[in-house]
Amino acid sequence: MESAAVRGEGLVIPLIDFSQFLNGNPDQRKETADAILHGFQTAGFIYLKGLPITPEYRKHVFETSAKYFRLPVETKMTHCWTTPEANRGYSAPGREKNTDLTNIDEVKKLRDAVPDLKESLEIGREGEPGHPNHWPEEQGELVGFKETMLGFHTKCKELHMEVMRAIAVGLGIEETWFDSYTDVGDNTLRLLHYPEVKRDVFKINPGQVRTGAHSDYGSITLLFQDSQGGLQVQSPTGAFVDAAPIEDTCVVNAGDLLARWSNDNIKSTIHRVVEPPSRQDEVYPARYSIAYFCNPNFDRFIEAIPKTYASENDRKYHGVNSGEYLVQRLTATY
Repeated sequence: MESAAVRGEGLVIPLIDFSQFLNGNPDQRKETADAILHGFQTAGFIYLKGLPITPEYRKHVFETSAKYFRLPVETKMTHCWTTPEANRGYSAPGREKNTDLTNIDEVKKLRDAVPDLKESLEIGREGEPGHPNHWPEEQGELVGFKETMLGFHTKCKELHMEVMRAIAVGLGIEETWFDSYTDVGDNTLRLLHYPEVKRDVFKINPGQVRTGAHSDYGSITLLFQDSQGGLQVQSPTGAFVDAAPIEDTCVVNAGDLLARWSNDNIKSTIHRVVEPPSRQDEVYPARYSIAYFCNPNFDRFIEAIPKTYASENDRKYHGVNSGEYLVQRLTATY
């Protein structure tokens, strides 16, 4: 049913046919759920194929995203990211620094030395009071932009709920146990553009990356990649291993809050984006990806999931509010 999408340095990331969970018989659904949970427990990452989102639809979303990033910089700056509480809007290259550091001053020092070579647009749940999305004016090739992105946000929310149901089945708890934590859709759709860059940039500064080494903050992340590559996942040996794009798949990784929620039964693994694996060109082409950062509903209190601890003394973490936790983590990043 599954094969290895990535294998090296003691890291094995499985490639799993998710249609077997969505449409299979009870045995197929349980086998798939177990494989998903095992992937998160051992690697923190899985690749899913057999998705309920068609390749044609994903292609349309990517094309629409690229059109946004072709806007003049001064236009995109009118859509600027504002606060961790809102977590919506445009971030120019160098604005954000992905890292596993948490001290604000240390993050700033690192950002100034080796800024991430990317720009992004964050789109949150539409209609959240006090936190509007920053939409571009719909004219020319951007007509239909809002409809496309809100539609994709909804499809990814539904996929998030299904993956969490698979985790529940794998854990042996009620399949719908996570539904009341995921039904609102307090998630962030992030459009990402890594501009073309000269190879010499990486030679001159060996510490330069497109996105710094970091773990994600929430429950899971759904990552849709183009064919350019550059994603690397940290292995048990500490070495970074290429996680090459596989057509018509979604890379899914567990975040820090899910690791905490699962009492560390699930791993949140450090990853980064570097220069492409094929390093022959003098200028590396642009890379596009779309990440959907999933979180428990912001008003929910997060404490250890049933069956992840034997007794109260086995709980490793005190409970936290989902929304407050995310704001705390974002504050150090920007």
